[in-house]
Amino acid sequence: MKRKGYAAPILVAVLLCAYYLGLITAFVMIPALTWWIRVLLCIIPAALGGVVLYVLIQRIREIRSGENDDLDQY
Repeated sequence: MKRKGYAAPILVAVLLCAYYLGLITAFVMIPALTWWIRVLLCIIPAALGGVVLYVLIQRIREIRSGENDDLDQY
């Protein structure tokens, strides 16, 4: 298997998830917000983190199947 093809997508996914976790932590730490506003503010970064993980799984499947470049389809 090619290990180089996995490095970039995994690195980007880890960095984005760390960023979203940082946002969630920042929103939770704001003392002036009520609990329900904190929950609402945390839903968006959590959902985006889930989307990033879903796209990462799709990309890994594409690499395993041999599709290194999606531009060949167009």
